Amino acid sequence: MSELQIVAEEELKAALTLSWRELSKIVPWGDTYMAQTPGGAEVEVERGYLWAGADGGGVLCEVTVRPVPASDVGAVRVSSVIQK
Repeated sequence: MSELQIVAEEELKAALTLSWRELSKIVPWGDTYMAQTPGGAEVEVERGYLWAGADGGGVLCEVTVRPVPASDVGAVRVSSVIQK
């Protein structure tokens, strides 16, 4: 597993600790910040929460990790749906 994949999976795991009730109050929402891989490389982490289907249904949590300088080449994206 690549370091970008490790960061993406860890961030998704943390993001999924939020309940549907908590997320339903802030969807759509997202943020982007800088982080480091376990090996010390700088990466950009983008996290987003969107409705999965109609408003009030599941919440799609999507995490994208990009190498710095930011580029979609080599980026890793993971996602999961938090059901109501």
